Amino acid sequence: MTDHATPNLPARDFAATAAFYAKLGFEEDYRSDGWMILSRGDVTLEFFPYPDLNPFESSFSCCLRLDDLAGIMAQVETSGVPDARRGIPRYHPPRLEESGLTIAYLIDPDGTLLRLIQND
Repeated sequence: MTDHATPNLPARDFAATAAFYAKLGFEEDYRSDGWMILSRGDVTLEFFPYPDLNPFESSFSCCLRLDDLAGIMAQVETSGVPDARRGIPRYHPPRLEESGLTIAYLIDPDGTLLRLIQND
């Protein structure tokens, strides 16, 4: 196995979080009262309970570097998450940034910002 990292993100409600990410192709690998693990191919997200989190004040974020950004964006677009500049959840479509990276932005129901970055 190569070295890797898995983001540890907050979830106000594990069932709601799992349902949201299932629409994006993530499967539940593990759940207890204190931890949940979701995966989509080689991407793993881990969640801890944070029932009092105010999603509009959340500063949690992570980057997901993906071989198939278009594939996950197709699922985001059909999942019902709005393409919007306000509100939670929402997404911003991919665009080529000044850095030379193509990045999309997804904010989940708990206010976590996921930067979806196309691998070169």
